[in-house]
Amino acid sequence: MTGAVDEAVLLARAFLLRVAEPPAPAVSHLAELLGPVEAAERIRGGADLGPHVGAEVDARRHDDRSAADLAAARALGGRLLVPEDPAWPTAAMADFAGQPGHADWVAPLGLWVRGPASVADLATPGRRSVAVVGSRAASGYGKWVARDWSASFVDAGLVVVSGAALGIDGEAHRGALAAKGTTVAVLACGIDRAYPASHGRLLEGIGSSGLVVSEYPVGAVPARHRFLVRNRLIAALANGTLLVESGHRSGAARTALAAQELGRPVLVVPGPVTSAQSVGNHELLRKGYATVVGNAAHVLQDLAPVGDLLTPPPEREHRSPPRPTDGLSGPAVRVHGALRGHAPKTLPDLVRESGILPRAVAGALDELLAAGLVVPDGERGWSRSV
Repeated sequence: MTGAVDEAVLLARAFLLRVAEPPAPAVSHLAELLGPVEAAERIRGGADLGPHVGAEVDARRHDDRSAADLAAARALGGRLLVPEDPAWPTAAMADFAGQPGHADWVAPLGLWVRGPASVADLATPGRRSVAVVGSRAASGYGKWVARDWSASFVDAGLVVVSGAALGIDGEAHRGALAAKGTTVAVLACGIDRAYPASHGRLLEGIGSSGLVVSEYPVGAVPARHRFLVRNRLIAALANGTLLVESGHRSGAARTALAAQELGRPVLVVPGPVTSAQSVGNHELLRKGYATVVGNAAHVLQDLAPVGDLLTPPPEREHRSPPRPTDGLSGPAVRVHGALRGHAPKTLPDLVRESGILPRAVAGALDELLAAGLVVPDGERGWSRSV
């Protein structure tokens, strides 16, 4: 799609992305006012732009690596996606407008992307997407929720967006890939970097079928402030955000708050009150910033576009493991329950423990015997076979 964009625009936006650390609201506003090409030319020429250009921008304006950055991205099979491109996610970025009081509440000047998927239709009613985020130090419970629910979201046609971090993020991407779906990883470094290093193969999988996204050029290293900046993009590229687990002062909880301030639904998985990884979740719920969800179907329903029928629960949501007594009568189930343990039970024992009449117990035993669930044990009574 980048063939539809003039190379001068790509070079200008690549320059602007490097000349100031994202989100760079002053440079973003300058590019919107003058257009990216003129804004880049004025900054390169050292024009007096007053408050628009700070000391950091002035120090970097002679370091023009735009052509090299574009070439490096293309060598990786990537590209620079810009607002002038028809593939730009216009709907996803629209909610950044009109958010006063936030230094970082501006849409990115461009996005470096790698992979075959498109972000143009994310966060729109026609193509739903969900951000799945949470703690790096995730519990087994949290990892299962992230992985299993993400597979359910893919089954329902959603794109899963996350940050490729350890813990919840990684499991969300894995669940989506296992279900043969599309997942988008938003990085706090260049699209060439595997961060964390242990997620190298995971990011390759995401890049081969989904999309790896960053505001930072090829070669950029991860930094703490960059994780906080990229969180707003995770929230923006999804119709809603699911917070699986988060501790106190969690970056994942900040992503959820970014979604809330963008006007997107925030959905929270409850956890044990004894778990440090549930503190952030419960705090959002206590303050009324989020809605509690108990399964993937709740998320699908809350993200359904206005006017859509409620999405039926995915097959994996309501398929409980089969039980030996499925299909049996109520008395048979009660007698089978009374046969717990290894010791045989006599008929009086079963009458007492099942709470039903002797004739009904006898009929229930015949039913259980026909089903192969009990065995007679001579004078000692009856025992379970299963």
